Amino acid sequence: MFFLPSIVTRRTLPTREAYLQIVKAATDKLRGEDQLVRPRDEHNRPGGLIRLQEGITMIVPDLHARIPFLLHALVFPVEGRPFIDLMKEGAGTMVCVGDGLHSEARAYQRWQVALLELLEGFSHHEAMDEEMLEGLGQMELVMRLKLAFPDRFHFLKGNHENILNREGNGDHPFRKFVLEGEMVRVYLQKFYGDDFLKSYADFERALPLVAADGNFMVSHAEPARSFSREEVIRYRSLDDVVEGLTWTPNDGSDEGSVQTMIESFCASPDQAVYFGGHRTIEGRYSLRASGRFIQLHNPSSFRVALADSGRPFDPERDIVDVSGDPAALLQRSELEISEETL
Repeated sequence: MFFLPSIVTRRTLPTREAYLQIVKAATDKLRGEDQLVRPRDEHNRPGGLIRLQEGITMIVPDLHARIPFLLHALVFPVEGRPFIDLMKEGAGTMVCVGDGLHSEARAYQRWQVALLELLEGFSHHEAMDEEMLEGLGQMELVMRLKLAFPDRFHFLKGNHENILNREGNGDHPFRKFVLEGEMVRVYLQKFYGDDFLKSYADFERALPLVAADGNFMVSHAEPARSFSREEVIRYRSLDDVVEGLTWTPNDGSDEGSVQTMIESFCASPDQAVYFGGHRTIEGRYSLRASGRFIQLHNPSSFRVALADSGRPFDPERDIVDVSGDPAALLQRSELEISEETL
């Protein structure tokens, strides 16, 4: 058994061999997803669409190496029980909108020091070690949850899921405060090796783009245009689909795109809503596309959306704060999961 909060209390980076085993196992799980949950493309590969099962879905916005956020979400009480218990019972599903790596403004000073470390060839790398301890820990938690709950835990690709910091196939190199994308790539190449980078990139390329239920849907970013169900399923062959669901800026979406996709993907389009993250917001949520697109990513909060397939979504009622006592996580027996899949 593996106790998930032990990732938070670590003080050393995971070994290359141990982490590579988790990466490969998670990639295999993504490549073998049930086609009833994730329809296949023309080459019999799991496509970019997740068909969510009935019940309550917790939508978790951009993580950005905030491991405690996801842990608090797992133990948040829903219907009187920790949400992870609903997942274990097949009554709850968790969907993360992506962006696992790259801490944001909370680690601004650390990024500045880490940039100097990069320029010196990482001959010293204490700041970057701290960043990667959080980032790799975050993604280990994501991968372990996918292995433990393959049909009840989904992590969508965001624009930060680009470990090679490449240009192409819908991806763009990333920088915000410094050269975050390139810094992570160079660090992992130096300390974990090219084969590790390749395996991690394979994991990212296996991630889906959209999750949909009868009365809501989710992607990392607001859709740049209206993408059809077939296009989303065939996303590996369509670069603009990847880019258009992970990189769209505010006011960069074609008029009517959200409404048209809701009508295509949701069985109850009149009451359906579309969730995303990507761009930071202030407050609890932000409404776009005539109120049909709900942005959730406030990096200073631990807020999630609880979407119930049996009732219309109400942002005032159903967007909740899951923060709690960090020390209490170490006492939560529910956060122990099986390691049998590794």
